[in-house]
This record gives sequence, structure tokens and C-alpha cells, in this order.
Amino acid sequence: MNNSLNLLHWAPRVLCILAILFVSLFALDSFQEGLSIWQQLGIFLMHLIPSFVLIVLLLIAWKWEKIGGIIFMIIGIGFSPFIFKHNYNMNHDVWMSIGIISIITIPFIVVGILFVISHYKKKAVK
Repeated sequence: MNNSLNLLHWAPRVLCILAILFVSLFALDSFQEGLSIWQQLGIFLMHLIPSFVLIVLLLIAWKWEKIGGIIFMIIGIGFSPFIFKHNYNMNHDVWMSIGIISIITIPFIVVGILFVISHYKKKAVK
């Protein structure tokens, strides 16, 4: 594999791992005073369910780049209106809500595009 193809192979994987780690950080706000450690861990694990789903999708994309790339693009595009509406209802600021979308969903759209491009570039080399 030449260097550009190698970079194209690893870029979506690394970017996806970083995006999943970022999304996982939001689960840390689940810890509250007055609850037992087991209750807090249960709530924390429930907040990590989206991260677990994204990890499974990453494993799918790792094996089947085209299918995984399409799934990540659909997730990024599909969740954008819901995340926008949720954040707009909390802060009533369009630009802040757009900024939040760009931080949370656009990385997954980019990951999807990179997986699909990687699939076709590898197919062209063969």
C-alpha cells in the first residue's frame, strides 16, 4: 500500500475512534450525589449505549468499508435535525445549535465519506 492509500485507510478509523470518545464524554454528566455507586454505574452505562452502538458500527465499517461508510453518513445526516431541535429548545440560539451539530454529527458524516472513498480507492488499485 502506498502512503496516500495507507493514510486514506487509517484516517476514517482514527477519526471515528476520536469522535466516539468525544461522544462518550457526555456520559460523564450522569454521576450525581445521593446515589449509590452501583446506581451511578448503571446510569453511566446507559448513557454509554450510543457509544457502544457506534463501536459496533465502526467494527462493521472496518470490515465492510462501503456499507459502514453509508451507515455513518446516514447516522450523521439523520441525527442532525434531532440534535438541532433538542439544542435549540434548550438554548433558543440557532447558531449555537448549528455549532453543536458541527461538533457532534459532522465528524460522522466525514468518517462515512472517508470510508466510502477508501473502499473505491482500494478497489481501483486491485
